[in-house]
Amino acid sequence: MQVLTKRYPKNCLLTVMDRYAAVVRNMEQVVMIPSLLQDVQLTEPGKQAEGADLYTYFTMLKTIRVEVDHGLLPRQEWQAKAAGQAEEAEDDEAVDTEEERISRELDLEAQVHLHFSSLHHIFTHLTLKAQEVMRKYQEITGQIL
Repeated sequence: MQVLTKRYPKNCLLTVMDRYAAVVRNMEQVVMIPSLLQDVQLTEPGKQAEGADLYTYFTMLKTIRVEVDHGLLPRQEWQAKAAGQAEEAEDDEAVDTEEERISRELDLEAQVHLHFSSLHHIFTHLTLKAQEVMRKYQEITGQIL
C-alpha cells in the first residue's frame, strides 16, 4: 500500500493529487488480472449501471495517474492528438467563442480559484472511483479482507 510521503495542507491540490496517485498505484498492485474487469459494471445501491465498465475505468485512471506523475504530453504530441478532434470541434465554435468571451470577463484570480476547485473535485472523484475498482476486483476474486 502506498503511503503519502509529502505533507501539504489537507485541502491543498497537491495533497489531493498525491492521494489520487497513491490510490491508483495501489489499484494497479491489487488488480493483477485487469481483464476480469471487462464487462463488469460499477453499480451503486439503488442506481442503474453506468455506461463504462470497470476495465475502462481502470485504464482511464492509470492514464491520468501517468499524466499527474509525469506531466502533460509535449506540446507537439498534444496538438497532433487535438488536430484529430478538430473536426468535431467545428460544430461547437459558437460555444467556444462564448466561453472565450466569458473567460476574458473573469479576472485571473477567479479563474485560478475556479480551476483549482474543479481539479480538487475531479481528483477526489477519481480517487473514489479507483477505490471502487479495487473493491469490486477484490469481490470478484474473493480477496475481501
